[in-house]
Amino acid sequence: MKKILIAAAVGMLVAGQVSAQESPWLLRARAVNLSMSNHDSTALDLKVDDKTIPEVDVSYFFNKNVAAELVLTVPQQQQVSAGALGGANVGTFKHLPPTLTVQYHFTNFDGYKPYVGAGLNYTRISDVNIPGYSLDNHSYGFALQAGVDVPLTKQVSLNFDVKKVQIQTGVYNTAGVSQGTLKLDPVLVGVGVGYRF
Repeated sequence: MKKILIAAAVGMLVAGQVSAQESPWLLRARAVNLSMSNHDSTALDLKVDDKTIPEVDVSYFFNKNVAAELVLTVPQQQQVSAGALGGANVGTFKHLPPTLTVQYHFTNFDGYKPYVGAGLNYTRISDVNIPGYSLDNHSYGFALQAGVDVPLTKQVSLNFDVKKVQIQTGVYNTAGVSQGTLKLDPVLVGVGVGYRF
């Protein structure tokens, strides 16, 4: 009986490990640097600061090559400056930029697994505090992605990831008259750790 119990326990452990290896779910946590492009068509020459933010993403693998990734973070506050005013700080706003991409993972490399992806970004803009001006409350745009996973164990991997995301907003005065468009279009460079369940 004792041998049967030991065999069953070992069998369950092995089955759990196989299940973990074959699971379609991958969870990553990254530190990501946002580098803003800051193309501004207003007379203010607006610029939004770069910053490093935390990011969590969840990937689902439809097969060994094709996956969908949902990128999540918390609302981020950004500083806004105006070149027309000598680079003075003119206010802040918050944005929440979830992004969904479809990826192709290359599996014919030893020791690392590169991938490319493309998808859509939706950015919610809130808590705008730029005296005399307002912004659109949302933005839609495309996202491009390339990265690589470096396996450390059967479930854990080191991840490097680069994205280019389209984010833009209209800028309006207190009368609601458009003053132009501010295109942020950030490049996101991230490094983190992934866990395959």
